[in-house]
Amino acid sequence: MDFIIGGLAGAGATIFTNPMDVVKTRLQLQGELRARTETTTRYKGIFHALYVIARTDGALALQKGLAPAMVLGFTMNSVRLGMYHIAEVQGWTKNKNGDIELNKAIFWSSVSGIMSGVTGNPASVVKTRIQAAAHPSIAVGRQHKYDGMCDGVIKIYKTEGIRGFFAGVSATCTRLAIGSAAQLTTFSKAKEGLLSHGICTTSPFGLAFCASAISGVVVALAICPFDVTTVRLYNQGSAQHGKVLYKGIFDCLTKIYKTEGLYGLYKGIGPLYLRIAPHTTLSLVIWDLLNNLLLSNKNS
Repeated sequence: MDFIIGGLAGAGATIFTNPMDVVKTRLQLQGELRARTETTTRYKGIFHALYVIARTDGALALQKGLAPAMVLGFTMNSVRLGMYHIAEVQGWTKNKNGDIELNKAIFWSSVSGIMSGVTGNPASVVKTRIQAAAHPSIAVGRQHKYDGMCDGVIKIYKTEGIRGFFAGVSATCTRLAIGSAAQLTTFSKAKEGLLSHGICTTSPFGLAFCASAISGVVVALAICPFDVTTVRLYNQGSAQHGKVLYKGIFDCLTKIYKTEGLYGLYKGIGPLYLRIAPHTTLSLVIWDLLNNLLLSNKNS
């Protein structure tokens, strides 16, 4: 049940945050391995990207990749949140006094993040490529033409084999290990800190909301370079689609920094935050409320 609750929380949050994920993907692929002075700017920012995508490809294009995104949200969060909740219930994240111990919380949240990254990577690859596909006038990055999630799965398997579904898996595991540690650790510590100051003591929803809002800021700053790297590795495809730009996570980080500078590693941090903050808030609030509901039912 812990895994199902985590999965439902992630899938439910995805419906609301997917448009920002589409915008983030486009901004992170824009100007790939080019200096800022050499880049043709298709998207000038978050709101301009939302407008241009809706005007050119239609409003529904802002929900591109929703099906694999929801599959990703369920599979990834069922593993990540499920594993971490088990660790919390078993007391593996706490010291002898019952307080959260930072080192233990970071360890278990990182482990759960890595496991969720491996589980969700195939859906991530399909999602990213569908989100990147656009009308030629606003296209950025390599374009893959898939007629939906199932067609994407079939074409990736035919052209790249099983290996294609695990493109960028090292980058996504690194991103999720760092992001999950930052998210779940700061969420737990924020809840503990708010309660110790007498804030939201009578409102579980308010407590989860405030704690997850704090967590979102930390996560966005921590993972953005790895998020850019992950999107680039997902989208490049195999040599059959053209020259392979990156050999792996460190090669990708190095090339982005050399050609695009520090700015390149933080491309899309605006929509990343606007996606992570509500997604973190929604998924963790839903997760917390479902766990509290399950606990109350068990007690009754």
